[in-house]
Amino acid sequence: MSTPWLEGLNPAQQEAVTHGEGPLLVIAGAGTGKTKTLACRVAYLIAQGVWPDRILLLTFTRRAAAEMLSRAAQMTAQDVAGRVWGGTFHAVANRLLRQYGRALGLLPDYTVMDQGDAADLMNLIRNELGLGKTQGKRRFPRKETLVQIYSRTVNAEEKLSEILQKYFSWCVDDIEAIRLIFDAYSHRKREANVLDYDDLLLFWKALCEVPGVSDTLADRFDYVLVDEYQDTNAIQGDILVGMCKNTPNIMVVGDDAQSIYSFRSATIRNILDFPDQFPDTRVVTLEQNYRSTQPILSASNAVMDQAHDRYTKNLWSDRLSDQKPVLYTVMDEAEQCQAVCDQILAHLEQGTPLHQQAVLFRAGYHSDALEIELARRNIPFHKYGGLKFIESAHIKDMLAFLRILENPYDALSWYRVFLLMDGIGPRGAQRLMNELGVRREDLDIAAEEEPRETAQIVSPLKRLFSDPPKLSPAARGQFGQFRRTLADCCGVTLAQAKQTDEVSETVGGALPLASQIERIRKFYEPLFERKYENPKVRLRDIEQLEQIATGYRSRRQFVTDLTLDPPTATSDLAQAPFLEEDWLVLSTIHSAKGCEWEVVHIIHAADGMIPSDMALRDEAGVDEERRLFYVGMTRSKDRLYVYFPLRYYRRGWGVSDKHTYAKLTRFITKPVRALFEEKSATVDPERAFPRYSNNVQSVRDQLKQFWNE
Repeated sequence: MSTPWLEGLNPAQQEAVTHGEGPLLVIAGAGTGKTKTLACRVAYLIAQGVWPDRILLLTFTRRAAAEMLSRAAQMTAQDVAGRVWGGTFHAVANRLLRQYGRALGLLPDYTVMDQGDAADLMNLIRNELGLGKTQGKRRFPRKETLVQIYSRTVNAEEKLSEILQKYFSWCVDDIEAIRLIFDAYSHRKREANVLDYDDLLLFWKALCEVPGVSDTLADRFDYVLVDEYQDTNAIQGDILVGMCKNTPNIMVVGDDAQSIYSFRSATIRNILDFPDQFPDTRVVTLEQNYRSTQPILSASNAVMDQAHDRYTKNLWSDRLSDQKPVLYTVMDEAEQCQAVCDQILAHLEQGTPLHQQAVLFRAGYHSDALEIELARRNIPFHKYGGLKFIESAHIKDMLAFLRILENPYDALSWYRVFLLMDGIGPRGAQRLMNELGVRREDLDIAAEEEPRETAQIVSPLKRLFSDPPKLSPAARGQFGQFRRTLADCCGVTLAQAKQTDEVSETVGGALPLASQIERIRKFYEPLFERKYENPKVRLRDIEQLEQIATGYRSRRQFVTDLTLDPPTATSDLAQAPFLEEDWLVLSTIHSAKGCEWEVVHIIHAADGMIPSDMALRDEAGVDEERRLFYVGMTRSKDRLYVYFPLRYYRRGWGVSDKHTYAKLTRFITKPVRALFEEKSATVDPERAFPRYSNNVQSVRDQLKQFWNE
């Protein structure tokens, strides 16, 4: 019998793929082929007679799940992708909640809001409670901070007081006010029948605890496979325990050395404590690296040898090389920028295209000076870590229209759309929402004995079409167009809508989804041309939204997929690419995880930058910064450059000497440093520091006055 799922696997990979029953922990070092191992495991299970729909594959991106299932399909010649439950934690949670959510009083027609929407709702409540008015006394947490606090509390499963003490100590005195906001926030979501990202996991965990439903879920899958397990949080760990309580056939793949997302509530304890949570765990370690040369791996291993709590592994490779990674010592940030650009252009001339080179850094602002130098030298670049496609204001506006059609009680979407129109301000938007009955005060969803679709509740859309509210002349015309636009999307005229009991359930009606978006765009285009800069660029994004919609028949699925796994923006290039469509990659190390390039440049390898001075409060923070540096180093396939500026210019006030001298990152200890080739940048002083050449003679002249009269 042919076994393509075993071909090309090394012994450790084969051991993981052919594992039988019981829990399995695969410690997969950087570049050791974990994606291939997971895909082969899926193919192996199917070949052993496991039904595909009895396999659950959890990943952190939809693309990763699709790639693994596509590989498994090629090996088994079966339609694996359409039958295996594969996707992100949030996507699978959404799918399960649509089926079993009523056990928790959750209606299946809920909509999902992203983090930006959550922040807007927090801000709305914050202002309504009068907590945003500091009155010159003291600052109150902003909406983004409130969302971070809320998300950490839910995902880390810790008390609000503990989260504030650990991570937001300056907010401790506001704990009672924060509690008020969170209570109101939870009520508003329930009232509007919406969930945020954190709710999806929270409700999934709750399902695993509901009598009857918990056993159904635990028996739903025979095998559970999890990718990037080091990036899971406490609540995800609890979910997996609940899903596997009856049949602990769980395989998790991860690398404790790449656990770098604690700011998203990820905890390294999940992977370190996995054998304790699942007794009789078998541990397989993948150490053969297929990405980097051995000198790069030797230096990376030496960095991780300093870690305190970890799984021991030693990455090795058949890719031998005499070229060590390079530690570049430069005078300051200006000289660093020039040295980086010189090396980039040198490798370009040697045949390495720009898109196979990357500059990595700890924080987004660390590349500010470099971006200026790149622009001066006409080196196009693409910077990762900016706004996602769905976070763009114009895309959020378009989705607000679709959310209203899908869930007429989504108050935040109504509010956003109303504020787009001329003559309608915040107070006017609130009045319109009250008249349409958008907010359902004191509605006990769990007590409903019949689905809301058939309950005697007048939909806000029905009110909008039947009895339009009174408006000022300035707003009346646009509002009439708005009513006709939504009616068109529902496949009815306004006259027909007045006679229809529930227009929101005519999903699509006479219009396909892409046509609905086109109809909304025609209404919205004059509004965003006045509201936003670069309307032509934004219009291309909306046209892309229409193109994406052609692959969907369900408006609900389209909105949900975009919210849970949005595409990358098409217009976030720092400048237009050249005709050869080649550009350098700039990225934070966090955003670079999972990627690889032939040449990698890591800048600002100074203490306070790497590691960040904000992460030095405890040993755990330093260890995570070490892992972050390790992740950056292991992105490189052939050449690695690490740049250390000797001094920095401080941009503060009241400092007599604004230049401070730096110390090499603590992660490059003496043994690690011996594994690097050391160089100093040779830069023309006249080019790098044009003032210095003029000042040298001035200093000498001043000295002469001491012995010359």
